[in-house]
Amino acid sequence: MHVLQGALRTYAWGSRTAIAELCGRPVPSDHPEAELWLGAHPANPSRLRIGDGTVSLLDTIAEDPAGQLGPRARAGFGDRLPFLLKLLAADEALSLQAHPSAAQAKEGFAREEAAGIPRDSAVRNYRDDSHKPELVVALTRFEALAGFRAPERTVELLRALRVPELDHYIALLEGQPDSSGLRALFTTWITLPQPSLASLLPQILDGCVRYLSAPAESREFAPEVRTVLELGESYPGDAGVLASILLNRVTLEPGEGLYLAAGNLHAYLHGLAVELMANSDNVLRGGLTPKHVDVPELLRVLDFEPLTGPVRTATPSPGDSAVLVYDTPAPEFALSRVDLTPESPRAELGRTGPRILLCTAGSVTLRCGDAELELARGESAWIAAADPTVEIVAHVDAQVFSATVG
Repeated sequence: MHVLQGALRTYAWGSRTAIAELCGRPVPSDHPEAELWLGAHPANPSRLRIGDGTVSLLDTIAEDPAGQLGPRARAGFGDRLPFLLKLLAADEALSLQAHPSAAQAKEGFAREEAAGIPRDSAVRNYRDDSHKPELVVALTRFEALAGFRAPERTVELLRALRVPELDHYIALLEGQPDSSGLRALFTTWITLPQPSLASLLPQILDGCVRYLSAPAESREFAPEVRTVLELGESYPGDAGVLASILLNRVTLEPGEGLYLAAGNLHAYLHGLAVELMANSDNVLRGGLTPKHVDVPELLRVLDFEPLTGPVRTATPSPGDSAVLVYDTPAPEFALSRVDLTPESPRAELGRTGPRILLCTAGSVTLRCGDAELELARGESAWIAAADPTVEIVAHVDAQVFSATVG
């Protein structure tokens, strides 16, 4: 059991306050801080604090995979940690993106390896051979676009904008209100020639302005329309703005989660969250970014089935009511949230394999056999599979997220 130091990623869409404030550092930070990686991804492994120094978690696992990962994790995923835990802070929209399935990732990675594309190339799609299911849990109110909306509702939204230039596209989706119709409309929009896009997009944005000027009682789609306007301002002339109209607009309150399997198109918009995913960096982008966009490859991996009821809530663990579990089908990871109060200050986490703990409120003492470790808000810890059962003790209200193998 050791304190774990995360690897900070600075992207333009990040926040100068959210992660720094959570971790007790001065704000604003020098650069936008987008993600804090807690894990053993080769691109940015975390470090274990041992004595007066630190060592790489990636190297520690490589030197003792049996003790660090345990037999169950190794049997399923070999000698690598199968999950990656993050803090994610978005002040601006992330790129419109999706992740491949396991089979697609293996094929795509092998194809790009054979083509000799360097793994750090800006035009590389597949940086590893793993899929990337992910779960995001809000720490603040968190806004996102996630999965395709039911076609009937999208038709209602498009009609509400009262843009004659949309009539042809409305008819297309009305005539085929299913995943095939969504595929046809999305493909048409994402591949529009630039002159056509430059003509259509301003008409839609004007329609959005008119819609938001109407009486409040007639603005059922106000959050969706406002998002289209915001994206249109940030990414003028980007086909991803059109694509965003087809997606569910999701608001997560603190503690609520959103699980995205392979192929679900999404873009996180704003807020601070804990994110847990398979240990992969494979991203296929569809717009809202200056980075590489590969539309044909994106179309190969997208799932056009409408995503309904995307918000997930945690359920109490049968063994301990202070432990709340976010249920997902992903075998690579499992996420729990431990909420402690002075009246109920203790919780126990069983030995299910390697574990990363992240304290997001208050402070706690971790007890693992005869060892103790103090964690303050914003600090994290690595628990090896060979370590005993972990007891978490809080003296004030505290919250800890626990990531382990599914």
